[in-house]
Amino acid sequence: MKISFKTYLNDRLKQVDFHGQLTYPLYVQVTYERKTIFFKSYYFELFSKPKYAMQLPDGSIKGPDLEQIIEKENEVIRFVMDKLKDGFSLETFKKLYAHFSTDLCDATEFDFITYLYLFFDDKELPHMAELIKWGILHIDTYNLVIEFKKILKRSLYTELIEQAYKKAPPYLQLYNFMMYTKKRPLLCFTAMEWDNIETIRSFKDYAKLHYSNLNSTKLVGQVNNWPKYRRKAL
Repeated sequence: MKISFKTYLNDRLKQVDFHGQLTYPLYVQVTYERKTIFFKSYYFELFSKPKYAMQLPDGSIKGPDLEQIIEKENEVIRFVMDKLKDGFSLETFKKLYAHFSTDLCDATEFDFITYLYLFFDDKELPHMAELIKWGILHIDTYNLVIEFKKILKRSLYTELIEQAYKKAPPYLQLYNFMMYTKKRPLLCFTAMEWDNIETIRSFKDYAKLHYSNLNSTKLVGQVNNWPKYRRKAL
């Protein structure tokens, strides 16, 4: 098979702001049997979100390194190519790329946010619900929940977490596992990584240790269900 690919900064487009740095958008090009497709890098879009920026002591903003993003792109592209092997086609490649590159925390976040909104609205705290709706445009949902633990009554916070297990995606458990296994600033946990029995076992062991009151097998099933959760660009 004659397959080639490259990741590149698309200088045919306008430059965009990447956490205070002007840069051309990162694109992917894949060629197979003289046919070529071009598409925007998933990871460039993902790590362009404000929540991935870190404010330094001098007030400046630092985002993820573009070289690291390119490395992640190359990794998932090679992974998908290896999956397809002799059954390669550009159409199938694009579908599997979209699937396996997906950050599972990002994929489960929107429905988890919706759960938070409805939880506080049901508790007749509509302003808190609106704060969540607009706040998560700029801050990480996980960090917001961590601070809820400090300011909410213990009974209310406990109810929020317990109900989340029943009504929301396993966003918190995935995020905690990611924090346990990864380092900033490239905090993501992809479907490519989940497509590994050892990773699943590791997640299950982590859940048994840190969420002993939850059914770890059910948690794995909830993670497997990630393609059915709604997603929205935040």
